[in-house]
Amino acid sequence: MYLDAAKKQEIFGQYGKSNTDTGSPEAQIALFSYRITHLTEHMKSNKKDYSTQRSLKALVGKRRRLLDYLKEIDIERYRAIVKALDLRK
Repeated sequence: MYLDAAKKQEIFGQYGKSNTDTGSPEAQIALFSYRITHLTEHMKSNKKDYSTQRSLKALVGKRRRLLDYLKEIDIERYRAIVKALDLRK
């Protein structure tokens, strides 16, 4: 499997407050970004996989909503996570 417990803890430790911090918006956005990257690579070689395409669109929407939420509550945290994940051009 592409995303095991050790990889999740690494992501949460890097972007969250601790390895077990699964609820902070930054940690969730980082996890969604990792999954989006993986699914995008899958879609490049499997263009007609419509269920994965639907899942990818759902994940992008979830990440967008979390980013909007974070932007409203704390603009500095929003800017930090966008810069850390290199989401904007």
